[in-house]
Amino acid sequence: MAHVTRRGVLAGIGLSIPAMTMMTACGGGKKPGGAGSSSELSAWILTGAKEKVFQDSFDRWNEKNPDDKFTTQSFANDAYKEKIRTAVGAGNAPTLILTWGGGTMKDYAANGDIIDLTGKVDGIAGRTIESIMQVAAVDGKQYGVPNNDTQPVFLYYNKDLFEQNKVTPPTTWTELMAAVETFKGAGIIPIALAGSSVWPELMWIEYLADRIGGEGVFQKIEANEKDAWSDPAITSSLEKIVELVDAGAFGDGFGSVTADSGADCALVHTGKAAMLLQGSWNYGTFKQDAPDFVSGGKLGYLTFPTVDGGTGDPANIVGNPNNYWSVSAKADEAVQTKAIEYLNDYNLDDTMVADLVAAGVIPSNTGVEDELAASDDADYLTSAYTMVQNAPHFQLSWDQALESSQSQQLLDSLSQVFLGQLDPAGFVTAMNATIK
Repeated sequence: MAHVTRRGVLAGIGLSIPAMTMMTACGGGKKPGGAGSSSELSAWILTGAKEKVFQDSFDRWNEKNPDDKFTTQSFANDAYKEKIRTAVGAGNAPTLILTWGGGTMKDYAANGDIIDLTGKVDGIAGRTIESIMQVAAVDGKQYGVPNNDTQPVFLYYNKDLFEQNKVTPPTTWTELMAAVETFKGAGIIPIALAGSSVWPELMWIEYLADRIGGEGVFQKIEANEKDAWSDPAITSSLEKIVELVDAGAFGDGFGSVTADSGADCALVHTGKAAMLLQGSWNYGTFKQDAPDFVSGGKLGYLTFPTVDGGTGDPANIVGNPNNYWSVSAKADEAVQTKAIEYLNDYNLDDTMVADLVAAGVIPSNTGVEDELAASDDADYLTSAYTMVQNAPHFQLSWDQALESSQSQQLLDSLSQVFLGQLDPAGFVTAMNATIK
């Protein structure tokens, strides 16, 4: 299941995926041998604003289980994706394997890298949103459980820059292009983009394809229908991306901006860029790196603009329904049992929920309305919560929904389009070649 529908969806704002650099964090206990050890509990987590929430959860487990402690290591998003792929392939992954669901989890399940959790995780299942749990199901079996919050993508904007330049927050593509022209004329980067990281560029084609052609466009691609990338909505989306690039929407140096460092967010909160299309996890980054900017009400957020003549539902959203913990099949059975105990008793428990809300995100738990209303970020969280509630379709990020071989070609080809090295027709040809 690569998307979440309105039925059962109640949540949504995200894990701060971007962060600084690869680093390690001690979680107690012995260091595992190599990347992971079959006889010791271990987990890899992502650096950033939510890193401490994860670490505190493992620390609470370690305090109560001194003979069965988790060791942890922390990695920036891009470094993690490379590291975990290598570790799983070599058979020495950590006990708990973090994924975004989708094609990666399907690959792990098919290859016997993670265990079937069906009937073993009723504790965590009983307190989380059912439809989000279902994203981690493969062929009717549960291979993972949510471990943080749902993560839709927003169009963030600097309210001061909009007011100073008399620009109305754009709700249509025409208005967005007009805003680009105004900000460029004022010497301001219209839209920050972490082109060096590449994956942030996906958000543009994902939303454009949905707004122009609807959710069925990608569903055909995901189903490996012949020549599915030839859908006119894909070509139109790419043409609009070229239109943005040619208009100078992203400035001249977007190819050197990184997401892991929070550089795209910094351009917005320092007033160098007016807008940013990024995931809800970036709210945590804004809050961590520029607390006065956030508390002062200077950060705005919108759903993606509509496109004239488009047939997609303007309430649809893209992003990541959640991140998930899976349990390594290479771990000893006793270690697997302890890991499952952690998932049922500590993962997304009341303490972790409170920590996530304090960090400015909505956990994937049911019944969190009161906690959100009492938060310092109540206006943002309630607004985002309502947006996700009202979304008829929540599309998982394409690079996670597709198999790894397809997703890498997608990232490579899309980057070439943004850099002017590949035209829309070349992109379509390259991607149709990945369909099995």
